[in-house]
Amino acid sequence: QVQLVESGGGLVQAGGSLRLSCVASGRTLSSYGMGWFRQAPGKEREFVAAIDRGGSSTRYADSAKARFAISRDNAKNTVYLQMNSLKPEDTAVYYCAADTANRPSWYRSDYEYWGQGTQVTVSS
Repeated sequence: QVQLVESGGGLVQAGGSLRLSCVASGRTLSSYGMGWFRQAPGKEREFVAAIDRGGSSTRYADSAKARFAISRDNAKNTVYLQMNSLKPEDTAVYYCAADTANRPSWYRSDYEYWGQGTQVTVSS
């Protein structure tokens, strides 16, 4: 079983950038496809980005394309989400998740393990 801890959230002005990190413990990160999801108040948790085990294949939600970048460093057991050109509508709690299959899945149900989330707030 893997434990996931996110960090890097905070308050940023519109147009700014943040880099989220997700550190895995308990098992090596290279065993998992990884994803980032987010949940805004009153809304369902939605897919943001995903990456396969080796980092060669990625997938993004339309809202994240051209602004966000997912990457991973398996040697550091860490996955990242670089977020640029942030908008107020990006405000949400961001969660990382681990999938035992080697795929950059956008389906929430494919992910077996979840972190506790990190808050991102974008002011206008």
